Amino acid sequence: MDSGHAEYRVQREVIDEKRLKERSQRMDPSQINLPISHRLKNSLSCSTHRLKRSIVSFLPVLSWLPRYSIWDYGMPDLISGISVGIMHLPQGMAYALLASLPPVFGLYTSLYPPLIYFIFGTSRHISIGTFTILSIMIGSVTERLAPDSDFLIYNGTNVTEEVDVISRDFYRVQVAAAATVLGGLIQVVLGLVQFGFVGTYLSEPLVRGYTTAASAHAVVAQLKYILGVSPKRFSGPLSIVYTLADLFMLLPETHLPTLLASVVSIVVLITAKELNNALRQKLLVPIPVELFTIVVATVISFYSRLNASYKISVVGEIPSGLQPPSIPNASVFSEVVLDAFAMAIVGYAISISLGKTFALKHGYKVESNQELVALGLSNTFGGFFQCFSVCSSMSRSLIQESTGGKTQIAGVVSGVIVLVTVLKLGSLFQELPKAVLAAIVFVNLKGMFKQYYDIVTLWRSSKIDLLIWLVTYVSTVLFNLDMGLGASMGFALLTVIFRTQRPTYSLLGHLPGTELYLDIETHKEVREVPGITIFRSSATMYFANAELYLEALKKKSGLDIGKMLTYKRRQEAKQRRRERRAERRAQREAKRQKRAFREASQRSKKAVFSIEEEAGQLKEMNGDIHREVEPGWRERENSTVFVIPETARASDVHHTWMYLKGTDPETTTLGSVSDLHDGDTTTLDSSSEDTLSRDLERVSLGSLGKWTWDIHSIILDFSTANFIDTVAIKTLMNIFHDFGEIGVDIYLAGCQALVVEQLERGNFFSDVITEGRVFATVHDAVLYCLKHRGAETINSYENVLDMSGTRL
Repeated sequence: MDSGHAEYRVQREVIDEKRLKERSQRMDPSQINLPISHRLKNSLSCSTHRLKRSIVSFLPVLSWLPRYSIWDYGMPDLISGISVGIMHLPQGMAYALLASLPPVFGLYTSLYPPLIYFIFGTSRHISIGTFTILSIMIGSVTERLAPDSDFLIYNGTNVTEEVDVISRDFYRVQVAAAATVLGGLIQVVLGLVQFGFVGTYLSEPLVRGYTTAASAHAVVAQLKYILGVSPKRFSGPLSIVYTLADLFMLLPETHLPTLLASVVSIVVLITAKELNNALRQKLLVPIPVELFTIVVATVISFYSRLNASYKISVVGEIPSGLQPPSIPNASVFSEVVLDAFAMAIVGYAISISLGKTFALKHGYKVESNQELVALGLSNTFGGFFQCFSVCSSMSRSLIQESTGGKTQIAGVVSGVIVLVTVLKLGSLFQELPKAVLAAIVFVNLKGMFKQYYDIVTLWRSSKIDLLIWLVTYVSTVLFNLDMGLGASMGFALLTVIFRTQRPTYSLLGHLPGTELYLDIETHKEVREVPGITIFRSSATMYFANAELYLEALKKKSGLDIGKMLTYKRRQEAKQRRRERRAERRAQREAKRQKRAFREASQRSKKAVFSIEEEAGQLKEMNGDIHREVEPGWRERENSTVFVIPETARASDVHHTWMYLKGTDPETTTLGSVSDLHDGDTTTLDSSSEDTLSRDLERVSLGSLGKWTWDIHSIILDFSTANFIDTVAIKTLMNIFHDFGEIGVDIYLAGCQALVVEQLERGNFFSDVITEGRVFATVHDAVLYCLKHRGAETINSYENVLDMSGTRL
C-alpha cells in the first residue's frame, strides 16, 4: 500500500451501535419497542391457552399424573416409597428431639408435607420431611421462647426442681407451628413474586459451612441424651460454648446405663451402615438399619424395663390417631419472624440444590419459583397440623433415587407408611430409649462431619471460598443459626463487592489473521495496534470501582491525564498572569510617557511635522543638497508622527526623536526612534499584548514539551459490563472530555443493548459524544480508528488489515 495515500477503502462495513439498531429495525419492524400501554395490555390479556398454562404451572401434578404409567413406574415407586417411609419413622422421632418437641410430632411432620409437595412440587426424587438443620433451628426457637425455667412446678411458697412437661411441650408445639406457618408464607410470597433466585446468593461454600456448623449444634444438643445428664438450657450468642462448659461440669454425673445404650446403638448403626454400603450393589433394597435398631431397642427396653430398673429415659406416651388442625398462635409471630425467614431461605436453598442435582442427572427440569411455592405450601399446611419446618433430606432422597423411584408417587407411599404407624403402631414405641434416637441422629451426621475436609479442598482451589466457609462456620457456631446465617450472607456479599471492586484490568492486542483481541500479557502471539490502546476490565464498572477504573486506564495507557491537564492549566494560568502583568506595565509606561510629553510641551514650543518635511530640512541644514531622500520615507503613510523640541532645529547637537503611536491623544504612546529598524513597519503597529494572546492560543501539551505520546485512540471494551449506573456514566463522560483535551479519541465497543439504553437514559450522548462513538465489536472500532486517525501508522501494521478478508 502506498504510504502517500491518505484515503482508504473498507470492504467490510464498520458497524456502530446506531447503524446496528437501524438495521435491526429495518429487518424486523416488529422488534421496535412498543408503548408501555400496549405491552401492559398484552401481558394482562387472557386466553384459554394462557389460563391452562397458568393452572398447569401452579399445579404441576396435572401435567404428569394423567400420563402416569402404572406398568412402568408403579412398582419402582412402590418399593422406593416403602423404603423412604421406613426411614421416616426413626428420623421423624429422632429429629423431633432436635426440635425439642415430643417424638410424635416428628411423625406428623413426615406425613402431611410430602402429600402437599406431591401436588405442587416439580422434583421427582427429593423426599420432603424432617431435616437435621431445620430441626435444630426450630429447637433454638422453642427453647428460647419456652425454656424450662418458665414451667417449674410451684408447691405453695416453694419451687421444686420439677418441670411441667405437658404445659411446656404444648407451648413449644405452638411456637414451632407458628414459626413453620410464618416461614411457609414467606416462601409462598417469594415464589409468587418470582424471587426464586434468592437461593443463588447461598453459595456452595456458604451452605456447606452452615450445615457443618449446624451439625456441631446437633451433636451438642444430643450429648445430654447420650450422657444421660440434664444441663442448663442457654440461648443467644455463645450458647453452644456455655452448654459445652456446663456439660463438662456434669461429666462426673454421667448416667452409665444411658451411656452404654448410646454407645452400643452407635456401634451397631455404624457397622450396619458400612455393611449396607458394601453390599448395596447386590441388594435390591437397602436394609432399613435404623428401623431394625429402634424395633430391637424397643423390644429390649420393654422386656428389661430399662426405664423402671435403670432410669433410662424413654420416649413416653405416643397418642394414636391424628391431631385436628388448629390455627397457629399469631401472638408469637413477631418474636419468630427472623427465625422464620432464616428457615425459609435455608430450607429452600437445600431443597433446590438437591432437586436440581437429580433433575440434571435424570434429564428433567425443576422450576425454582414453583419449588419455592411448593415448599412454602408444605410448611404452611403442615403448620396447621402441628408440624415443624421441613425441606428435602439428602439421605432419604438418595434412598428414593437409588431404589428406583420415578415420580412423586413415592412420596405418597412413604406418607401412607407413616400414617399407618401413627394410627396403629405409634403406641408400640413408647418404651424406645431416647438414647437410641440420639444415636441415630449422631450417626446420620457422619456425612456432615466429612465436610470438614472442605477446608483442605478450598485451600487448594480458592482462598476466598475458604474464607467464606470459615466465617460461616465460626459465626454460625458462636452466634447460633439465625444470626450466623445473616452474618455469613453479609460476608459473602462483601466478598462479591470486593472482587468486583478490584477486577483485573488488561490491554488487548490483535491476534493476526483473526478478529480476536486478547490480553497482551497472557497471550504472547498477539500484537499491539499502533496508535490504538484497547482497554478492558474483567468486571462491570459501577459506583464502587469507577474511580479505580479511571486510575487503571491512566496506568495502562501511560497517560496520567490528571497530571497532564493540571500541568497544562497551570501553564495557561502562568501565561494569563504574564499577559496581565505586561498589560499593566504597558499602561504604566503609557501614562509615564504621556505625563513626560505634557511636561515638555508646557516648557517650550513644539514643532510637529511629518517625517518627509524633516528629511528635507535636514538636507538643507547639512548642506547635503545632492542626497536623495529615500523613496520609502515619502511613500510611507501611517499614523505615526515624530516630536522634537524647537530648539533642537538650530543646533548641531544630535537629539533623540520621539514618536507617537496613533492619532488619538488618549491612546498615544511615546517611544524612542532608536527602537525602530529600517523597513520595520509591523513593530510600530503591534503590541506585546497581541503577541501574548497569540502565544496563549498556541499553548498545548505538545508545545510545552513535558509529555510525548503516540496514542491517538483508546477503545474501551465493555463486553463484560451487564449494567452501568449514574456514577459510571459520569466517569465515562469525564474520560471522553479529559482525553479529548489532549487529542486522544475515546470509543466504546461491545456494549450490550441494556447498557446502551442505560447510557441513553443517563444523557450520556450529546453533540460531542455521539452514538457513533459506540461500536458493536472491538474490531469495528479498530477499523474505524485506522481509517480516520491511523494514516501515519497504518503502514507499520500491515497485518491488522488482513483480518478475515477485511481490507482498508
